[in-house]
Amino acid sequence: MNTKSEVITFGCRLNTYESEVIKKQTKAAKLNNSIIFNTCAVTLEAERQARQAIRRAKKNKPDAEIIVTGCAAQINPRKWASMPEVTRVIGNIEKLELSSFKNNYQHPIISVNDIMAVKEQAGHLVAGFDGRTRAYVEVQQGCDHRCSFCIIPFGRGNSRSVPFGEIVSQVQSLVEVGYKELVLTGVDLTSYGSDLPGKPKLGQVIRRLLKLVPDLPRLRLSSLDPSEIDHDLETLIVEESRLMPHMHLSIQAGDDLILKRMKRRHLSSDVIYLTSRIRKLRPEIVFGADLIAGFPTETEDMFLNTKNLIEKAGLTWLHIFPYSPRPNTPAQKMPQVPLSVRKKRAAILRKQGDIAVKNLLEKYVGEKVSVLVEKESIGFSESFAKVKLDSFCEEGSLVNALITHTDGSILYGSEM
Repeated sequence: MNTKSEVITFGCRLNTYESEVIKKQTKAAKLNNSIIFNTCAVTLEAERQARQAIRRAKKNKPDAEIIVTGCAAQINPRKWASMPEVTRVIGNIEKLELSSFKNNYQHPIISVNDIMAVKEQAGHLVAGFDGRTRAYVEVQQGCDHRCSFCIIPFGRGNSRSVPFGEIVSQVQSLVEVGYKELVLTGVDLTSYGSDLPGKPKLGQVIRRLLKLVPDLPRLRLSSLDPSEIDHDLETLIVEESRLMPHMHLSIQAGDDLILKRMKRRHLSSDVIYLTSRIRKLRPEIVFGADLIAGFPTETEDMFLNTKNLIEKAGLTWLHIFPYSPRPNTPAQKMPQVPLSVRKKRAAILRKQGDIAVKNLLEKYVGEKVSVLVEKESIGFSESFAKVKLDSFCEEGSLVNALITHTDGSILYGSEM
């Protein structure tokens, strides 16, 4: 007897969104007894975890068809097709198409086209997200920049924006089914609109979106490039209460020479100036960041500049990655920092991040916060702090809570 298809997701919020599209397409195609792995290519570790999960899944369900897609599959399809467990490999464009999941026996083992040839990005209507109280809305795809460490443009293609009308329709439909918090997501979110008529900026689009969908209580943005936050977006972040006071910045390093070698377009002083300026106008805002430890040529002093930036810029929610060399990137050819040093530096940055979180959470004790409740009466505040409530609260609800104490990693509170 056939069983329904399963989608296993690795990586970013965009993959989470696209996995919901895949579920919708496999259901429409009546694809059964298949496991689809939506992979990530940001690090070698992400690929290793995907390979491990594929082998485990095939062992547990030997009769299941194994389909691999996502960025890792797009970049190197033959590598994944060579795994004996894998039945088919499909690209990042193909995974969103209904035809990819119909009559699967007619498809070649590799169905991956040239993603750089894709010029437009359609929105995909997703009615809901399994097991989640917040939903993601893809508004942008791909990236025109070529950071020296990054392989993702070759998995996602060049920057493409979803037309505004499609974004509004998606947001309205999700609000109508009860979602109280949405996250706008993309590969290079702040480049939104550069390929559309009139070249609308992200800030303008968000302002119009919030006006057209007044019943949306909370909106978040995925990772933002510090060099692309223009005046309109900054003003919106400061003035719009429905835009949550939480910004995640793609910073990567705190040393200017390393930033130059990464081909980033900001300096450490730009980050400090940006965060201090916004915090002055909206004091409750909390900043997160992506940081890479042990980038090629990074000396101890260069590393300390990154460590010190965490405090200088007031960064809290940190995503720390030890540098991972990616094939066919300029950084791969640079003098490498030993892996043991990369891991040690990453651990130091994570510890610094833990201290920043502890200091932030202690400030909330005795304060009132609004919590979007997820499972088991645990949810997230406006600033993305995790909150455990002491009484039952319905999943998906927004509740006001008084914070009573913290253990340094999570807040505890009572519904008011």
